[in-house]
Amino acid sequence: MQKRLWTLIERGFQAERLHQNETLFTIGNGYLGVRGTFEEGYPGATPATLIHGIYDHVPSMQIPELVNAPNWLPIAIMVDGTPFTLRFDRHDSLNPPHGALLGYERALLLDRAVLHRSALFRAASGSIVRLTFDRFASLADEHIMAQRVTITAVAGEPVIAVAYSIDADTTNDGVSHWAPDVRTSQALGTIGVERRTAQSGYGVAVTSCVSDPHAVRAAGDALRPALTSVLRLDPTGSAVFDKFSALYTSRDLADPLDAAENAVRQAAAAGYDALLQAHTAAWAKSWAASDIRIEGDDECQLALRLTAYHVLIAAPRHDENVSIGAKTLSGLGYKGHVFWDVELFMLPPLTLTQPEVARNLLMYRYHRLAGARHKAQANGCEGAMFPWESTDTGEETTPQWSDPQPDGSRIRIWTGDREQHISTDIAYAVWQFWRWTGDDDWFRRCGAELLLDTAVFWGSRVEEKNGRYEISQQIGPDEYHENVDNSVFVNRMVVWHLQTALRGLDWLAEQSPDDHARLTTSLDLSAKRLARWRDIIARMFIPFDEAKQIHIQFPGFFDMEYIPVPHYLPRTHSVQAILGHARSIQSQVIKQADVVMLMALLGESLAPRSVLLNNWDTYFPRCDHGSSLSPAMHAWAAARLGLTEIAYDQFHHAVHIDLHDNKGNSRDGIHAAACGGVWQAVVFGFVGLHIDANGDLAFQPALPTHWKRVSFSVNYRGTQRTITVENPA
Repeated sequence: MQKRLWTLIERGFQAERLHQNETLFTIGNGYLGVRGTFEEGYPGATPATLIHGIYDHVPSMQIPELVNAPNWLPIAIMVDGTPFTLRFDRHDSLNPPHGALLGYERALLLDRAVLHRSALFRAASGSIVRLTFDRFASLADEHIMAQRVTITAVAGEPVIAVAYSIDADTTNDGVSHWAPDVRTSQALGTIGVERRTAQSGYGVAVTSCVSDPHAVRAAGDALRPALTSVLRLDPTGSAVFDKFSALYTSRDLADPLDAAENAVRQAAAAGYDALLQAHTAAWAKSWAASDIRIEGDDECQLALRLTAYHVLIAAPRHDENVSIGAKTLSGLGYKGHVFWDVELFMLPPLTLTQPEVARNLLMYRYHRLAGARHKAQANGCEGAMFPWESTDTGEETTPQWSDPQPDGSRIRIWTGDREQHISTDIAYAVWQFWRWTGDDDWFRRCGAELLLDTAVFWGSRVEEKNGRYEISQQIGPDEYHENVDNSVFVNRMVVWHLQTALRGLDWLAEQSPDDHARLTTSLDLSAKRLARWRDIIARMFIPFDEAKQIHIQFPGFFDMEYIPVPHYLPRTHSVQAILGHARSIQSQVIKQADVVMLMALLGESLAPRSVLLNNWDTYFPRCDHGSSLSPAMHAWAAARLGLTEIAYDQFHHAVHIDLHDNKGNSRDGIHAAACGGVWQAVVFGFVGLHIDANGDLAFQPALPTHWKRVSFSVNYRGTQRTITVENPA
């Protein structure tokens, strides 16, 4: 293994990238995520431990958000009375005496999911110490986190004072989600707290203990319990301290504090090395299933592994009642809400590599059918209409209004009302999961109901007019254009949805008559309803220009102002941000892959290759990639069209979106959909992996010219397959 292709390194402390690096250096295990902030803290830092499923809604906010859990990271170190810190301000009278940072490096070891940091520090006394910090959130036991601090004397015989603490007074950007009551741990040698969310009532408990024999409980604030220790280092001597933490919530069991106390004692008894060994073994198994190996492109190899890592640390292994937010558990962007990002971007790589995890994410939707049915009824429809933004309840949680604009005005947000393609996105994910896994039992029990009840919704939502079927007031993937009639993406995907629902129903009739009867009755799949579906399939309006042989994004699109998007390069902000909201929505500027997304999902079942090429030539120059979701989908589609050089350019941009902070907002969390999208760009795009008409795996490679070889594994219908594609010499 080439370690450099598995290691993200920060050489020298980069204060200007503080928040971006907090995101990039996040650790996690599918239960929780921990931003890469420092044990000793730093001014302006945004520490966060985020847990799947723990949402709260306070009156001052429009919508619920993930709650920032108590911070288990803090370890404060004094060297001969000088606080170890990365901040040195000679004019700061609050923190004398001053030390000096002589060396610094931080590394995220992707293969083991361990965050390592080293620093060479000189105290005001002249003593010099080398400090190393290691941390991980165990993949072997999702409730356990471990830290190791090693301090070595380089010059002098320094006195080291250490304070290990928990900060339970956490907020979300200044907004507290905690009820006032605090429950504390009384266990010997352990510190711990339990807080309860103010509105949702979730209990969150964190406990810590240390291997330091000198540590004693410090008197102090119940919100910041601490253990302290003092020792002197011999010349060139070293001291190693391990801090173990456990986290449970009332989603797990009734008494999370008691569970956390027991778990942290067991972790300490096992010891850091044993915990690390189990954690490392779990990651070795995960990477064996999910790694893509590229020969000939070291830069993209590391970047691709980083994107895979961020999907894997966010993917719930043991819980089918949670899903992955748009920023994973690496930041508070989008409030931790769940979007279509999961089904169309993150689910495909998990479906093909770790299907048991993908199943959990689909079950999250299954368990929230009640909320989807409630939304359909509230909108005068039948069936299941899933929310555009979802949290723990399954109800719609999209805000209706934007934050105040510079002039104080607010913009109406229509996505929660109109971006209804989410229901078909979920159906698409269900069908693809079933095709690739062959999990007939799951499809009978759960998947078919998701597929069919969302089809019931569309059967009631479609309007018959002008001798055909139409769908009005929609938002397609291109969110710059709101409330449009007859989005080609929506209309064509609804046709696919109804066709596929009928195929699924026919399969049930043949293979599982009892389930067919059950769903026919419970979902009222009458002969009249099914006949309407077939009529919609036959007479749905699909906007198409016969003369130009292109799909029309929606009628009237080409009547709007044409703006030459490439003229605005290079840029960090979207063209919409440059032109303003009012002008951009009346233009042909596209936010992200829309018709191109349709091409990626349906391929040549959408149209002949010549039409797909015409679509590409029409829409690619009009797209400003205002969404991070866009470049990877363009890479996939371009690769399938043989436009390999363009495909690679789009892939390169997508795979570096957070590494290069291409959107200027990586501080808010990882762009999760882009992470899933680049996997698809490689596997479905450059490699051309697909299931052929005979049900066998097939390939249509179109590798970038400098790639020598691509290899990876997929789990196809229960069998692990290793795939290697080489470029011709």
